[in-house]
Amino acid sequence: MDDTHGASPSEEPPTGARVLLVADPGLPTVRARSIESQLQQMLDDAYSPPISLEVSTAMLRLRADETLDLSRAVELSESFGDPDVVLLLTEIPRLQDGHPLIAEIFPEQSIAVISCPTLGVITTGRRILDVMMSCTVRLKPMRGARDISRYERWWTTWREGDGAEEHPLLLGSRFFGGARTVTGMVMGNEPLRTAPRLSSALAAAAATGAFGIFYSSIWSMSMYLSTTRLVGIGVLAMLAITAWLIVGNKLWDAPRNQGLARVVLLYNLSTVLTLLMIVGLLYLTLVVLIFAGGLIVIAPQYLSEVIGRDAEVVRYLDIAWLSAAMGIVAGALGSSFDKETDLRSLTHGQRERQRMYTEEKDA
Repeated sequence: MDDTHGASPSEEPPTGARVLLVADPGLPTVRARSIESQLQQMLDDAYSPPISLEVSTAMLRLRADETLDLSRAVELSESFGDPDVVLLLTEIPRLQDGHPLIAEIFPEQSIAVISCPTLGVITTGRRILDVMMSCTVRLKPMRGARDISRYERWWTTWREGDGAEEHPLLLGSRFFGGARTVTGMVMGNEPLRTAPRLSSALAAAAATGAFGIFYSSIWSMSMYLSTTRLVGIGVLAMLAITAWLIVGNKLWDAPRNQGLARVVLLYNLSTVLTLLMIVGLLYLTLVVLIFAGGLIVIAPQYLSEVIGRDAEVVRYLDIAWLSAAMGIVAGALGSSFDKETDLRSLTHGQRERQRMYTEEKDA
């Protein structure tokens, strides 16, 4: 797309740039703080002094009709003295005609909204920087006739939006962009940080799985099961518990209207993948704990006598794997998650619902 907001080479380029970066709480703020110095350097390279960059944290809200509410951003802009550019980094996944909406520019308010999940999880910091600079130079011309294509990626496309108020939109591809958005949403759910909080589930699962160390029938069964079947049992156990958690906690969302079907599908996919990662991590932790316990408790000579074969390390691993499958089912069903852990708050869809407000709440 042509840079319709840029200055003509014959014109004297404006000096100075004041940029306000506002990030959602959580991962977007962490990322904003991590790239602050790099963004400052890129602004210094693109504009003449004086140049200032302010970073703040605020929640970008959704209206009841799920459109963006920019009033908070406007208020922040006014409180910071009306900067030249306001960049909003949000964890809200957005779509436009089935394409991931990476960024949207509102020239009249000097605001650009960047959706963090649409950039995925690989080299995300660099991608965020490029998108921010690509938005900034469209709102605030650079000095001289500078090439802005260096801030753009081959898998993104700038185009004008549809409707009465046309404004620039940065879109990703349908298929790969959708997969990138889902992985970004899973990262936003922070499954690795959530898993350690599920201590009661791990304790109950470990207690149940530990029976496999003391019951020789588990040893014999694990020996006669093939590796393929053992792996299948573990996978089925993780899938079953994931499905139970989704159904039991009502985590599967249904779109309220057809226009939101694709967005809700992204929420649901991110929820499934997040829970699979948490359950998978719990399962592997159980395998390690039971394996270590088996090495300590089960004497190799006794194990050889019971199973009629040499007590190799792989036999202990088979016992641990089968016992963990039994433990994760019984543990998760018996204890659920910690009472202080709201499972719905761990998923992207619930946090998006928390953003939404109605006229009654405003009143």
